[in-house]
Amino acid sequence: MKKIIGLVLLILISLFTFQSCRQGPPIRMAEQVNLDLFMGDWYVIANIPTFIEKGAHNAVESYSRTSDKVIDTRFSFNKDSFTGPKKEYNPTGFVQDDPSNAEWKMQFLWPFKSEYIIVYVDPAYEYTIIGRTKRDYVWIMAREPHVSARELERLIQIAVDEGYDRSLIQMVPQQ
Repeated sequence: MKKIIGLVLLILISLFTFQSCRQGPPIRMAEQVNLDLFMGDWYVIANIPTFIEKGAHNAVESYSRTSDKVIDTRFSFNKDSFTGPKKEYNPTGFVQDDPSNAEWKMQFLWPFKSEYIIVYVDPAYEYTIIGRTKRDYVWIMAREPHVSARELERLIQIAVDEGYDRSLIQMVPQQ
């Protein structure tokens, strides 16, 4: 049974990874990301979710550097409600470009890596948008669990201007 579950997981991750190959026009990347300022907790405010994120509540992405271009990541959330089971994933981020530090590869399972682009980060490192060239997934995140309606609209508009379908962007419930 464990082998079957492992095989199914490997197939799903492989499909996700192969779908992550760049397709479509280039996506904007933040001009310069200071990795030290980018580290820490980011609350997922809105997204186009992956299959593992559907129903996520209290979603938080946390980053910490393990070396110059390697980032430990912890993605945690409650499944389907604020009191639902706690889920946690720990992919590793690999910074790909220099000097912008805006293009990463995320590895959930060796040897597969998925595209991860820092599309936008504000000068104060309070808000960020993570995207992909395929425009299939997007994450709008903030340092606090709630943002003003005006700020949220501004961030969603940045994503839409980059080619994301506004109707697919969902709010992530945060307490």
